[in-house]
Amino acid sequence: MNNLQIISGVKCYEENGTAYLRLEDVARGLGFTTTQNIQGTEYTNIRWKRVDEYLEELGFATCGKRPDYIPENIFYRLAMKAKNETAEKFQALVADEIIPSIRRTGGYIAGQKELSPDELMAKALMVAQKTLADREAQISSLTVQNQIMTPKADYFDEIVDRNLLTNFRETAKQLGIGEKSFIAFLLEKRYVYRDKRGKLMPYAEKNTGLFEMKECFNEKTQWAGTQTLITPKGRETFRLLCKGIVQ
Repeated sequence: MNNLQIISGVKCYEENGTAYLRLEDVARGLGFTTTQNIQGTEYTNIRWKRVDEYLEELGFATCGKRPDYIPENIFYRLAMKAKNETAEKFQALVADEIIPSIRRTGGYIAGQKELSPDELMAKALMVAQKTLADREAQISSLTVQNQIMTPKADYFDEIVDRNLLTNFRETAKQLGIGEKSFIAFLLEKRYVYRDKRGKLMPYAEKNTGLFEMKECFNEKTQWAGTQTLITPKGRETFRLLCKGIVQ
């Protein structure tokens, strides 16, 4: 998780081109709550059973563990389940202002609509300077091996359309299970195997549209390689099969 922000009371972050929002904040914002008055004091509780049922309907299985954050596409579909004025205002705030701002600038500056162009630029420069400083500190602490591997990982992230194909880590996150547990499941059920270099490869007889291979070449690093990615059909298949798997 990187660049965790709190925007209009909602914790969120952006990772690999996808915005993630805190599920508890989303549930409250969309009005999935009940209010009780006990001895003159109002208590608001989240209707978690209803939220879990909706997530299951949307194909976002929790596998027994509710996720802390949900991707933006699940948020939009969850918002369609809420039919109240509070939900409409909350959805408009997220859809019309917060997420587009993150897409456009990589971040969100609270109250930016009220700022003049010069003020907005000054704040943006401050954010950029801090980001660069943090990035330089991070790079200086990397080992040589990490410096070699990072360009490969970054390049693969660039070629993956997150709405279509996902890698093993992202798929496990969407299914709500640990990456190691997910890979162990695939190996045990012989959906994938490791080649001589330790890379995960799909078995041909079971690759009925569940996986897709990407061959890539990075001109900057002169590095070529392939990566096994999981298709939407594969995610739905493994969602049904992964029930009961724990972290």
